[in-house]
Amino acid sequence: MKFSLVHTSGRARAGLLHTEHGDVPTPIFMPVGTQGSVKAMTPRDLEEVGARIILGNTYHLYLRPGTEIIRQAGGLHRFMQWKGPLLTDSGGYQVFSLQDLRGVNDDGVEFKSHIDGSAHVFTPEHVIAVQRTFGSDIMMVLDECPPFPCEEDAAGIAVERTHRWAVRCRDAAERSDPLYGKSQALFGIVQGSTFENLRVRSAETLVKMEFDGYAIGGLSVGEPAAAMYAMTDVCMSILPERKPRYLMGVGTPENILEAIQRGVDMFDCVLPTRNGRNALFFTRRGKVNIRNAQYATDFRQVDEACPCYACRNFTRAYIRHLFKAGEILGLHLATLHNLTFYLWLVTQAREAILADRFEDWKAATLELLVLESSPTES
Repeated sequence: MKFSLVHTSGRARAGLLHTEHGDVPTPIFMPVGTQGSVKAMTPRDLEEVGARIILGNTYHLYLRPGTEIIRQAGGLHRFMQWKGPLLTDSGGYQVFSLQDLRGVNDDGVEFKSHIDGSAHVFTPEHVIAVQRTFGSDIMMVLDECPPFPCEEDAAGIAVERTHRWAVRCRDAAERSDPLYGKSQALFGIVQGSTFENLRVRSAETLVKMEFDGYAIGGLSVGEPAAAMYAMTDVCMSILPERKPRYLMGVGTPENILEAIQRGVDMFDCVLPTRNGRNALFFTRRGKVNIRNAQYATDFRQVDEACPCYACRNFTRAYIRHLFKAGEILGLHLATLHNLTFYLWLVTQAREAILADRFEDWKAATLELLVLESSPTES
């Protein structure tokens, strides 16, 4: 994997991520395919909406269908029939969210499956071995994600453990080879909760380890948006300019634009797919809850400027009917539209960066995003 920085507009960056499964223009949004599938979408749908790279979840895929089945299939790309680049997270966030079902020590994390209660252990070495079996283009180190809020001492312990695990992940990756003839990159993850000194320590420590790219973890977990932006600023001031920067689990369209302005290149979030399945549409003029009674006889497109299949062919009234009737088609159309919107947003951001007008474009876009709002179902 290689990363080329193409142009900057202020601190906002347009780049190109080169992988053996294709090139990814940045900034980019990665749809989340937790279990080897972006919910309600086929790989063909993802290609049509403009997805260039998607994300898989190590924890869920390790438990089901399991690494051996994915190995027999020839890797995750072949198993799910996705031809583009794949990023797999380490599963650390999912394991730490189990709370009562897991225990952590310096060796790794012991946890019980949420599916059948069976006992498992994730060590840094094991997580790398699992991701080698998946064959993802980008692997993530195992990290400890502290909850928000937490005490500084607890966050500091998580940071130091994350650093020790990062070394072990890097060493395990250097001792092993990809299984399917395609190279795999490894990203480090900066932790530190909302404590600036810990973020600085974490970023500086990981930079010295010379990973292929760097992620900012432990944000978008309940902290105020201002704290998220402040910690992002701290990390951006330290992370290398010539390597990709990934803000994990973010977020709303506003979050993404603010982070792009601060120098972030990559994003993922379940928001567009999850909200879509709950009848909430993101549009160029704000959010639309299609269940609202005002759309019962509204025969306009959901977003008149949107080129997606849903907006080209169906009305707000019809899509509202689908949701009220419990028809699966409604979930598919909403997911397709929301992913189209998110990918349009980062594509427009890239074009604005290349034209040296990102800040003006961002301000104008944010004004439009709050014009229409219909959050109440009736």
